[in-house]
Amino acid sequence: MDCPYCSHINSKVTDKRKSPQGVRRRRECLKCKKRFTTYEKTEKGDLYVIKKQGQREKFNRDKLESGIERAFEKRPVSRDKVQKMINEIEEQIRKRGKKEIKSSIIGDLVSKKIKRLDKVAYIRFASVYRDFEDIKDFKKELKEL
Repeated sequence: MDCPYCSHINSKVTDKRKSPQGVRRRRECLKCKKRFTTYEKTEKGDLYVIKKQGQREKFNRDKLESGIERAFEKRPVSRDKVQKMINEIEEQIRKRGKKEIKSSIIGDLVSKKIKRLDKVAYIRFASVYRDFEDIKDFKKELKEL
């Protein structure tokens, strides 16, 4: 592992632990003695999402994450809970063992998880996911809550 400070190629691992990002390693450069952190992440197989109009696109966790985080913006729900929920959603999607999944399945799964965590975030997400056109759509969804 190249040192980010002096580019020396030899370092030693001083600490190793599991983290949500993968395996976290604290390293120390054997030349300049500065410490830095590296992450080892298992690469998952390709998963494709089939959109409403039929086009295929590679599953993008960042896209999923940004949509969910937008729904929880300024809500009293911890970032840890939201991240845990996102991890659970991705795990459920990948456990299906298929190379393709419909966006509607992902949307329904996300909706159910958000609904359990925060009703306001759910309405925000549903308004985009279900493409609310006017106030009647909001009223209908609120009645169902």
